[in-house]
Order: sequence, then structure tokens, then C-alpha cells
Amino acid sequence: MRSRPYKCHFMIQLARIAATSCHMTAVLLTALAMLLVSGAAARADVIENKIAVFAALDKVTGRISHLEIPINDTVKFGALRVTPRVCHTRPPTEQPKTAAFVEVDETKLSGETSRIFTGWMFAESPGLHAVEHPVFDVWLTNCKMPEDDMSPGSEEN
Repeated sequence: MRSRPYKCHFMIQLARIAATSCHMTAVLLTALAMLLVSGAAARADVIENKIAVFAALDKVTGRISHLEIPINDTVKFGALRVTPRVCHTRPPTEQPKTAAFVEVDETKLSGETSRIFTGWMFAESPGLHAVEHPVFDVWLTNCKMPEDDMSPGSEEN
């Protein structure tokens, strides 16, 4: 006779677990859907710029240079060759966030070229992913559009 109440208690516990599992599954699916929707909205608010703006430091002379590099072009700074692949900003109505995907190659005295940096740089956190080199430092400062792309009459129909 004792086994019957035990089985009943076990079945009640099992029903509670099943109900909780269904509830948790629903909560997780809702959270996942919200994450996907917010991710899509965040991607829609990205402005793709055509020029990446960098600051470059020559540690020997202490001189800082301003580099404006069109996307997919390469500019040489000392022994470094800097190539931005994308440069994103947010609209002025949102919190600033400027990021660029950059490749940096070093040309050695022997003429050999090697990749020393590939990755994202963030203008708001210049120390996070800046190129550090014994003689040169390079970091992202901004992204922008060419001046002629920004004028009101430059839109093509």
C-alpha cells in the first residue's frame, strides 16, 4: 500500500518538471526570437563608409600622421602597409561606435612582407586592437564618406 502514494507523489513531481520544462522552453524560445530581432535591427543601423581614418605614430621621431585610406586601398606608413576592408559607424542619433576591419603588413629590410595584424579596430577603444610595432603604432580614429558623396546633388537616379 505504501507504494501507491509514492507513485502518486512521483507522478506529481514528474508533471511539475514537465510543466516547468515547457515553461522554460517557451521562455528560451522567446528570448532567442527577441535576440534575433534585435540583432537584425542593430545590423540595419550600421553605416558603411568608404574611407577609414587612422592615426599613425612614428616612435623614433614622435610624429603622428593622419591617414585617410579608401576601403580596399593600401597606404604605406614607414615599413607598414595598412589596408582597411570595411569601416562602419552608427547614425548620429545613436551612441557612437566606429569599427573597421583592417589588415596590416610589415615590409622587412630584406623586402619580405609579413602580415602583423588582421582584425577589428574600434575608434572608441584605441588600445583594444591597435597595431603595436617596435617602431610604428596605428589605430582607427574615424570612418567617413568622401566629400563628393556627401553633397546633396551627388545622388544618382
